[in-house]
Amino acid sequence: MRKLILATIFTFGGALSAMADDIIKVPTDKSVAEALDALEAAVGNAGATVFARVDHAAGAEKVGTPIPANQVLIFGNPKLGTPAMMINPGAGLFLPLKVQAYEDADGQVWLAYEDPKETMDEFDEVEKSPVIEKMRGALKKLTAAAAG
Repeated sequence: MRKLILATIFTFGGALSAMADDIIKVPTDKSVAEALDALEAAVGNAGATVFARVDHAAGAEKVGTPIPANQVLIFGNPKLGTPAMMINPGAGLFLPLKVQAYEDADGQVWLAYEDPKETMDEFDEVEKSPVIEKMRGALKKLTAAAAG
C-alpha cells in the first residue's frame, strides 16, 4: 500500500511540476486591468484580433466567492494560426492564444501564458514547425510590452 501511495504522489507531483514548467510568467508593476489594457493595445498594434476578455474575478463575485483580480485575453492572428492548422487541424483546439493577468496572494501581478511548443506537443509536425517559434516570439514580445 505504501508503494502505491508513493507512486501516486510521484506521478501526480511530476505531472503538476511539468505543467507548471509549461507556464511562462512575466511580472508587472501594473494592476491586472492596466496590464490587460496594455496587452490588448499591443495585440491590436501587432495586427492581431482580440476575440474576448474574460474577467474571472467578476464572475466569482457574481456567485459570492471573491477572488483576487484575474482576467484572460483571448486573441489571434490568422498569419500564425492558419499555418499550424494546415499542418494539423487539431491545432485549432489550442488556438486562439490566450494570456492571463492575475494577482497572486502576495499582491504581485503576473502575465502568464502556456508555451505554444508545449501546448502543441501532441502534434509533432506542428511543434517542430517554424510557426511555433513565431508564436513564442509574439507572446514574449506582447507580454513584455504589456508588463513594461
